[in-house]
Amino acid sequence: MFVLSNLLLAVAEILNTVLTIYMWIIIARAVLSWVNPDPYNPIVRFLYGATEPVLYAIRRRVPAFFGGIDFTPMIVILAVLFLQKFLVSSLRELAMVLRT
Repeated sequence: MFVLSNLLLAVAEILNTVLTIYMWIIIARAVLSWVNPDPYNPIVRFLYGATEPVLYAIRRRVPAFFGGIDFTPMIVILAVLFLQKFLVSSLRELAMVLRT
């Protein structure tokens, strides 16, 4: 059982890291929306390409645009934080239970 426990711990850590990186990508995208970036810049294209599918899916389902401010990145950040607190913690706890 220790192998399964270690596997779950590794998956939890990788998932936590990926979610943290994605949250920072969302934050960078939100900061870029305050300025007028060059749309042909590779970094800007990466940020838009990595975030637009998720942001578009949220915008379609939830009207999060009030008074000229788009709250969609905040909703995605809250979802990422929820996944980190719920899913990653649950995987770690399950791994600890299997270890004993």
